[in-house]
Amino acid sequence: MATTPKAEPHHASRVESLLHDHGAKHLWARRRGTAVLVQSGPENDPVKHFRLHRDTVHLWRLDMAGRGGRWEKTPFRDNLDTLVSLVVENFPWTLTEIA
Repeated sequence: MATTPKAEPHHASRVESLLHDHGAKHLWARRRGTAVLVQSGPENDPVKHFRLHRDTVHLWRLDMAGRGGRWEKTPFRDNLDTLVSLVVENFPWTLTEIA
C-alpha cells in the first residue's frame, strides 16, 4: 500500500500567498504531516479555519474546522489552487478574523 506524500513547505507558502492575494492577510498556513493547516491568531494559541489534507501527489481534500476543535470532512477534492478559491468564493465566513 502506497503512503500519502507529506505536505512540503512550498505547499504552505502557496496557500498563504493565495489567501493574502484575496485579502485574507490575517491568515497563515503551516504544514503538518500530510496537511496544510490554515490558521489565524498567535502561534501559541491559533484559531483553526480549514485544512487541506494531501490525498495523492496532486490532489488534496478540504476539511473545515468544526465545533470543539474537530476537523469536519467535506466532499471537495482537487488541487491546492482550486480548493483555496473554492473556500474564498463559496465559504468566505470561514475566513473571518476571530478576535
